[in-house]
Amino acid sequence: MGMELLPAVLASGWASGVNAYLCVLMLGLVGRFAGVEEVPEAFTRTDVLIVAGVLYLLEFVTDKIPYVDSLWDAVSTAIRPTVGVVIGLLAAPDAPELTQAILAASGGAAALISHLVKGGLRLIVNTSPEPVTNVGVSVGEDVAVAGVTTAAVLAPEVALAVAAALLMLGIVLLVLLWAKVRRGYRRYRAWREKRAAAAAAG
Repeated sequence: MGMELLPAVLASGWASGVNAYLCVLMLGLVGRFAGVEEVPEAFTRTDVLIVAGVLYLLEFVTDKIPYVDSLWDAVSTAIRPTVGVVIGLLAAPDAPELTQAILAASGGAAALISHLVKGGLRLIVNTSPEPVTNVGVSVGEDVAVAGVTTAAVLAPEVALAVAAALLMLGIVLLVLLWAKVRRGYRRYRAWREKRAAAAAAG
């Protein structure tokens, strides 16, 4: 047990940054009912599963309401990276302190980066007047988190590859959509200025 756990910690950290409660819930369920010993025992406890399940249901609802989801993301800024750190710490409790520190930092960093990307994308998605896009994105995130978390335990390298690909996709979308929003805002501002000038001339 040690640095070979790094792919699983990084993948789980990514998942935690998107939806920490679902990540913990999936880890606990896989560890408890699939008999996977690599899952830290703390996640398989009944009280942890219940709390994670209740909090996930709460996030499942709030994460699909425009603007409420962004408020929830802001509140979760400290929570999601912290869960990533905890996953890293619990992954190898008997490992040397340096190894534990690297795993904890890796899990926390992965969670923070994916959280920031998610939050940025949600702010842009919320500029759409209809809620369908918001709901679709949220459901897609839940599916991705459940899949990557499960794979992090069963096939860590595959999970890490998928998480890395999804992170890069998120960053690319964030850049492209942000540029689109800026162009739209500039056109709207130019239209307002033109309209105001026409009103003043009339």
